[in-house]
Amino acid sequence: MTMLIIGYGNAGRGDDGLGPAFAERISGAGLNGCRIDIDFQLTVEHALLVTEAEIVVFVDAMIGSDTPYCFTRVRADRSADLASHSLLPEAVLTLAEMLYDKRPEAFVLGIGGDSFGEVAEGLSVTARTNLDLAEAFLLDWFAASHMSGEAAVELSGLG
Repeated sequence: MTMLIIGYGNAGRGDDGLGPAFAERISGAGLNGCRIDIDFQLTVEHALLVTEAEIVVFVDAMIGSDTPYCFTRVRADRSADLASHSLLPEAVLTLAEMLYDKRPEAFVLGIGGDSFGEVAEGLSVTARTNLDLAEAFLLDWFAASHMSGEAAVELSGLG
């Protein structure tokens, strides 16, 4: 099973850098069959990238969440805005389907933070704690998915 993790956000805006921070951590875990991509935002170019994987995990920061992380399935949505310079995961999947006839299984991993908008390097204490929890979850999920061959999981972090 091939998996792509796309961590996106702006590390120069505090907790908005949770997606890239997560992707950097996972890249160090040495997961077999896992490719990592880090970017500021999702763009049309990501549509081709997602066609190369069976499973895609989009990782971004969550604002105003009452859970450390949330992991949900996401699908192509033809009503998604495809004309923007910054796309939602549903739009990237729609483009992959429309242009390349590819439909990878996809999930969004949102990680809660509480310091957004200010120009600031580094993550808040809350974001670092939630990042730890999200990383542990994904590593467990990845291992279970590879053992069972099934990736159908929807969970929210409790804590």
